[in-house]
Amino acid sequence: VTDNPVNSRCIDGARLIPVKLIDVAGLVPDASHGKGLGNKFLDDVRQADALIHVVDASGSTDEEGRPTPSGSHNPVTDIDFVEQEFDLWLYQILIKDWQRIARSFEGGSGKLPEMLAEKLSGLSIGETEITKALQESGLKAGKPTQWIKEDLLRLCTTIRQTSKPTIIAANKADLPTARHNIDILTKTGRLVKPCAAEAELLLRKAESKGLINYIPGDNSFLLSVSGKLNDSQKKALSLVNERVLKLYESTGVQEVINSVYLDLLGGVVVYPVEDEHKFSDKKGRVLPDAYVMKRGSTAKDLAYAIHSDLGNTFLHAIDARKHVRLGADYLLNDSDILKIVATAKSN
Repeated sequence: VTDNPVNSRCIDGARLIPVKLIDVAGLVPDASHGKGLGNKFLDDVRQADALIHVVDASGSTDEEGRPTPSGSHNPVTDIDFVEQEFDLWLYQILIKDWQRIARSFEGGSGKLPEMLAEKLSGLSIGETEITKALQESGLKAGKPTQWIKEDLLRLCTTIRQTSKPTIIAANKADLPTARHNIDILTKTGRLVKPCAAEAELLLRKAESKGLINYIPGDNSFLLSVSGKLNDSQKKALSLVNERVLKLYESTGVQEVINSVYLDLLGGVVVYPVEDEHKFSDKKGRVLPDAYVMKRGSTAKDLAYAIHSDLGNTFLHAIDARKHVRLGADYLLNDSDILKIVATAKSN
């Protein structure tokens, strides 16, 4: 692990790689028809590779964010509500042109996944995801003109699941009413991670002030030798330790992010370098950059992730460990160290 990273931090051997998160707008009933901030939500979701659905595991807020007595609301309702609105949104897009698409396919004018991908291209939903959705939906792909509304809705649900995989961040896991609800959420078969965002915020602030030594995702923290805690701070840190870290082994915030990239998206971490012999850039910094790439990404995809010009002028890559040349379609593996070779950009 490098001591002088450029695009990410290294703390005591842990590399923290920056990723892009979008805080999307909330939903109200009939958001799929444009009510409330539905259009804004759906525009945000369009940009996403995966979704983190934060729910109040303590049951103290309802699906519209209104306070309720602690433990009185079932967070599964929130999840069902958002998923149904998402599915209905996809349905509204497809139903407008469905009969033409279905007839064209049955008439031999094209492939169904290709036609659906064209219809949903603005949502970053591609042919690969749609092909998988058609296979998993169990629908008779040969006769889409015979599908009824429920069939098309089933397809929309499967498209959502394949193109926008979701993890449930069960927040407020430190409150007494949360554990029962977390069990309920887990039994639905969804990917669920208990979280305590306020505890994470407290630990981050204490670490930034030099009061404790803490790395996001750790199951413990150390009091700083130089830091002086008052009684209120000692009490707060003690509660975090007892109600969160000892119970769940972390605040869950970092685990959610890790799980999105490594589990849902099957991400791999790749290290681009300029000197394949020293694993460094031009300034001699060892492993200066780290990129999380979606599994199935290629060497050329990495070039584009670094800079569009590098992708446009890509020639080949070099495996810095094996010192072998790699083509544009080389599939990236976790912990690859690669040099990207490109043509000189003409003026």
